[in-house]
Amino acid sequence: MKAWVLHGIGDIRYETVEEPVLQDKEVLVAVKAAGICGSDIPRIYQSGAYHHPLIPGHEFSGVVVRTGVLADRSWQGRRVGIFPLIPCKKCAPCQQKQYEMCRNYSYLGSRRDGGFAEYVAVPEENLIPLPDNVSFEEAAMLEPMAVAVHAMRRIGVQVSDRIAICGVGTIGLVLFMFLREAGMKNIFVFGNKEFQKQTLMRMGLSEDFYCDIRENDTNQWLMERTNGIGVDVFFECVGKNDTLIQAINQTTFAGKIMLVGNPLGDMNLEKAVYWKILRNQLTVKGTWNSTFTHELSDDWHYVLKRLEHRRIIPTGLITHRFEQKELERGFHIMRDKAEDYIKIISIYR
Repeated sequence: MKAWVLHGIGDIRYETVEEPVLQDKEVLVAVKAAGICGSDIPRIYQSGAYHHPLIPGHEFSGVVVRTGVLADRSWQGRRVGIFPLIPCKKCAPCQQKQYEMCRNYSYLGSRRDGGFAEYVAVPEENLIPLPDNVSFEEAAMLEPMAVAVHAMRRIGVQVSDRIAICGVGTIGLVLFMFLREAGMKNIFVFGNKEFQKQTLMRMGLSEDFYCDIRENDTNQWLMERTNGIGVDVFFECVGKNDTLIQAINQTTFAGKIMLVGNPLGDMNLEKAVYWKILRNQLTVKGTWNSTFTHELSDDWHYVLKRLEHRRIIPTGLITHRFEQKELERGFHIMRDKAEDYIKIISIYR
């Protein structure tokens, strides 16, 4: 089969490799669509993977073409989405079905071969069947959508809340989409690109609720719109020290901060900023990954239900589509920021 294989930092090649050998309770998925995640770029060009060679890619969907020993044969031929985290099922979080916090997990696309290939070996426990009206492209976006939903549900938002989103990459934009679908209207968004603003306005954001951080004092801008007290819930989706401080400064008394962005460096708080957490009795929470337990209440089923009923249509966020063999163009666009992009998808014929 053909696959994009990472042999070392900066050394990714499109080459012919052996098809995966199925282990017990695994199935072979023919990949139909795969998205590039922001985390794939440093993995390919800066930090490398846990081992090499590795086939990256953890946002993908496809069709089950073969079932392994002990796997349920009814999966054969089914259209599926894939939860990429493979829990150990033995550690304390796993015992409580909090698989996203597994202490000894594996992961498709970072710790074992993933979706930038024609075929992937996937544990049947990681499959979610797709309704007929959910496309492969939409299903390849299940993972980032579930990450956003997990953050939204963990922090707990009310329709009356004033909400801020700082950082509108894919996760921030999808988060806005799900907050609006859940009935939230007072959402203030901080960004730094015109195309982000235009995308949000197409999604229903009023221009007066978008703050271009290049042109405005963010604190003054928000306080003018919240009667000087800030927001009830602040989603920090960047992962920088200054935006963490912004969140603390701009969240009202007894408010809540959800830390979503992966940190780009060390986080340090001056004493005066730390005091604000104490004196304002702020709740600061972290979020990681998403819940997938095969129960209708988990994050993946929450997303899938809204896709099935067309309450969420994420394909408008796809800015680039490439054939599998051309996927390196997508890597370069994201690495070099050569073009405006949101979600870059690889299409498999």
